Amino acid sequence: MSSSARRSPSPTQVGFSALSRRQLLTGAAGAAGAAAFLAACGSSSKTSSPVTTKAAGDTATTKAAAAAGTTAAAAAAAGKATGSLTFGSNFSDEKPKAALQAMVDGFGNKNVKVAINTVDHNKYQENITNYLQQPDDVVSWFAGYRMRFFAAKGLVGDVSDVWKNLGELSDAFKKAATGDDGKQYFVPLYYYPWAVHYRKSLFADKGYKAPKTWDEFKALADKMKSDGVTPLAAANDGKWPQMGMFDQLNMRTNGYDFHVSLMAGKEKWTDDRVMNVFKHWQEILPLQQTGANGRTWQEGANALGKKEVGMYLLGTFVTSNFDPKKDATAQAIIDDIDFFNFPEIDPKIGADAVDAPIDGFMMAKSPKNADAAKELLGYIGTAAAQEAYLKIDPSSVAASGKASTSGYSALQKKSAEFVGSAKSIAQFLDRDTNPDFASNVMGDALAKFIENPSTIGDILKSVEEKKKAIFA
Repeated sequence: MSSSARRSPSPTQVGFSALSRRQLLTGAAGAAGAAAFLAACGSSSKTSSPVTTKAAGDTATTKAAAAAGTTAAAAAAAGKATGSLTFGSNFSDEKPKAALQAMVDGFGNKNVKVAINTVDHNKYQENITNYLQQPDDVVSWFAGYRMRFFAAKGLVGDVSDVWKNLGELSDAFKKAATGDDGKQYFVPLYYYPWAVHYRKSLFADKGYKAPKTWDEFKALADKMKSDGVTPLAAANDGKWPQMGMFDQLNMRTNGYDFHVSLMAGKEKWTDDRVMNVFKHWQEILPLQQTGANGRTWQEGANALGKKEVGMYLLGTFVTSNFDPKKDATAQAIIDDIDFFNFPEIDPKIGADAVDAPIDGFMMAKSPKNADAAKELLGYIGTAAAQEAYLKIDPSSVAASGKASTSGYSALQKKSAEFVGSAKSIAQFLDRDTNPDFASNVMGDALAKFIENPSTIGDILKSVEEKKKAIFA
């Protein structure tokens, strides 16, 4: 794979233009403009044995498909494919799982029975390489580098013909779904930014203000600690959540270009610039929850919900942890959550680079039912499918430019605006680099640092040695 292919393109490389708040609030056209910023994405995934297998129903199929108003939706409703289809999913948390089922229930082809095979999210990601040797017809995955990696290995199927009918998706999304050979291997469902989340009521009650600089951030954390509030939630079960902290610190300390070059294996992990990232991290480690490596992101979200912690760096999917159908207080918590951009560390670098991953689906290299798989993927790329999903799990922003924004929450609208105003967009560490390096090297390295930060010198020497072998 060429070095250029390892880099997520910056907005200027794909012709993105800024989206103002006014443009966003005009409706679907604004959402389409924000989506155009999302050409840089990727990640890893895997499955062992299915945890859940459920056949999708045929309820409201024709109506849901027709609502999209696109050729792809019409084709799905027409139902040329027949038989059964298996759908490998890492949407194992309750709300995303229900949302995915609702989306599949809206698939317009009554002649195809879809069985969703759900696998624990972390297990899926850790074992994706093995899973793709014997996958379902359609599989959950992520755009960008790691999609391109598996496409280059010949482990996923070409869906370029599906893209001929995906008129609702921007060229930027198409670029994010394109392999090194110029063919498409991925259909996006939604995107979401990573930012620092907080409870608005807690900030109002305590007189806290969202910080814009590193010094303000540390001062706010110190004030929270003196008020008896743990400043920062910290979860790292699965060894991926804290990759987000590294991304933010590296992009703020060394800039976007250095970050993506480091992810591509072009820079040394023993470089003083990398060490400087961890020096900044060490400044806030005492302000984070202890025991991060044994804590799930959901447990971190619960602490935020209970106001036991003041801030939480995570994707906007943090709100999916709260289910109004099961907890009478959940909706109030969701409505009370807001976020701010990770603060500026170096004024010369600024704070205009963000993580904004794109999630979606791929087709197996040799699916058992290729016709049905392509029809389903064509449906997933429509507003109807994405609206059905987001109605259940409104923690992200639809990829379709025709998806209605009328039902978007304040957080969803802010997410679209936030990503739309970014100058540079990364996809998250485990999506922007070699899958083996992310899973087998960086996950362990960051976990060791959190456990014993004084050993960071030795940790980075080990990372550099392993990087050389993987990127050779």
